Amino acid sequence: MSSTLLRIIKWLLFLAIIAAVALTKPWEHIPPEWHPLKTLAIEHPMTLVTKWKLGRLQDDPQQCLAVLDTAPAGAIDYLALEDYTPVAGCPLTDVVRVSNTGVRFSSTFIITCPLAVAWVMFERQQLQPLAQQHLGSALVQVDHFGSFACRNIYHREGARRSQHATADAFDVAAFRFENGQQASVLSHWADDDAPAKSTFLKATHEAACEYFGTVLGPDYNQPHENHFHFDTRGFGFCR
Repeated sequence: MSSTLLRIIKWLLFLAIIAAVALTKPWEHIPPEWHPLKTLAIEHPMTLVTKWKLGRLQDDPQQCLAVLDTAPAGAIDYLALEDYTPVAGCPLTDVVRVSNTGVRFSSTFIITCPLAVAWVMFERQQLQPLAQQHLGSALVQVDHFGSFACRNIYHREGARRSQHATADAFDVAAFRFENGQQASVLSHWADDDAPAKSTFLKATHEAACEYFGTVLGPDYNQPHENHFHFDTRGFGFCR
C-alpha cells in the first residue's frame, strides 16, 4: 500500500470519527451532575463535579440565588438580603434569611447563599434518609446555635475572623423527629444507652463532609462537644 493511499485512509477514518461524534453528540448523554457546563440544581447527586459547582457559587451570587429560586417546592423558604454591615467590621454579602427548609428551625437565621444551597442539598439527600434509616421517622426540626457572630475564632484576640463573622457557618445542636424522638449532639453523640441516636449523629457528621468545606463535631475539641459546625471554607476538612 502506497504512503499516499495510507494517508487518505487515515484522513477518511479521522473524518468518520468526527462525523460519528457530531451525529451522536455524546456530551448530551452525560448526567447533569457530571456535566461541567450544566447548571447546578438542588436535586443533583453529590459528585466531584457537583462539589466543584458548589464552590463556584462563592463567586457568583446571582447564579447562587438562581439555584435557590429553582429549588423544588417546599425545599426552602428564604429571603435574599441586600449586602449590609450589621456590626462594624463584619460586613455581610450574598446572604439570605432562612425561615424553613423541608424542616422547621428553632429560629430563623442568616447564612450565605452558597451555604444555604449546600444545606438544602444535604438535608434532602442525606439527612432525611438517615433519619428514616436510623430513627424510623422523618426529621421535622433542627435546633441550632445560629450562624452570624462578629468574632474571631474561639473569641481569641488577634486570631483570624471566624466563618461566623460572615454568616458562612451554621452550628447545629439537635434534631427532632416526627415520632417525638430527639437526637442531641451533646447528649447522644456517644450515648451507649441510645445507640440509634448515636449512630444517626455519627452518620450525619460523616455524610456532611461531602457537602461542606469544613465539618466539626465533638471529636474535634471541647468547644464543639455540643454542636456540629458546618461551613463552606476549605475542601473537605472533616473532624
